[in-house]
Amino acid sequence: MTPRTEYRPQMTVEEFEELERHAPETVRLEFINGKVQVKAVTDGNHDQIIAWLQRLCMQHRPELWLYGDRGMKVESYRKGRARPDGVLAPFGFPKGHGDWSETAGVLMAVEVTSYDSDTHQRDRVEKPDAYAAAGIPVYLLIDRDDASVVVFNQPENGRYRHEEKLPFGATLKLPEPVDFALDTEPLKEFVD
Repeated sequence: MTPRTEYRPQMTVEEFEELERHAPETVRLEFINGKVQVKAVTDGNHDQIIAWLQRLCMQHRPELWLYGDRGMKVESYRKGRARPDGVLAPFGFPKGHGDWSETAGVLMAVEVTSYDSDTHQRDRVEKPDAYAAAGIPVYLLIDRDDASVVVFNQPENGRYRHEEKLPFGATLKLPEPVDFALDTEPLKEFVD
């Protein structure tokens, strides 16, 4: 008996962008590792965490802005497409970019975990590699599942060389080029 080979055609970036353009507003699509992924629609606590972080970024780095849900070209050779919950970049960064921005100028990508079955694979495994491959210096993961914050930095060869995980309530030093301390005590109120 001959083993069966599964054929899985690869979608191109152009095909994904066309699909994403026609998706309903209630669906958020990403294209990572050659796969289309549906990203959960955010809840109120998720949105409040991003607003809290946006305010802190403005206080510490007023020349920057935390852009929410900005389409980014990620992974090696920009074959992936992601919509981080936040992208810290100079104010005016996305001007003239269209739907998808290159990562040049981005200091940090931010994700807040969602309560869905794909969050582990997407936010903890695939996104760090995609953001590192794209050269984003810092990736901040606010993990509501275990009430922790994880900062990844020092991207090299498609991976972050350094990772630090602390519980909600700790003060986390966001490394260069972000370069400010993040008191995560307020995040405790968002633990379900």
